[in-house]
Amino acid sequence: MTKPHNLKVSRSLGLMGLKWVGFDVDGVMTDGGIFIGDSGVEYKRFHSRDGHGLKMLSRSGLEVGIITGRQSQVVARRALELGIADPRQGVKDKLAVYEAILKEKGLSPEQTAFAGDDVVDLPILRRCGLALAPADACPEVLAVAHFVAKSRGGHGAVREMVEFILKGQGLWDVLVAKYEA
Repeated sequence: MTKPHNLKVSRSLGLMGLKWVGFDVDGVMTDGGIFIGDSGVEYKRFHSRDGHGLKMLSRSGLEVGIITGRQSQVVARRALELGIADPRQGVKDKLAVYEAILKEKGLSPEQTAFAGDDVVDLPILRRCGLALAPADACPEVLAVAHFVAKSRGGHGAVREMVEFILKGQGLWDVLVAKYEA
């Protein structure tokens, strides 16, 4: 069962006070598939609109982060392309890293959002102010998510999440107007 895509819900969750939005990678920014060639080179597929959405999120003044369990040069490269300064990779305890980010940045959980798709993301999703999930997240994540995208991970879900946040903050039209000028 998915939650309603409703901006009234987001405002009641303190959407206007968000400062940091974090994302898992596999299953959220990608479709969860991991391709490893014979030479050991890893490949992942990212959706271009998701990437542009993340850039728009940064341009709005929100900080974008990554917390992922896998270590990957592909993710490091994608983060660099998107201007995500400090992707946290190879993380064994995502909640501990999230708590460290809160402390480093002087944020409360209510000032953060996180997008996850699997049970390993549940501790952060239960702690952050706005829990986000792609449509194909596991049932346990769907049950705690405040916003569930209509799209699957790696297929535009991140863009929907970004639009939800920016529209809820009244910034989407302002950012889009720059492209229409």
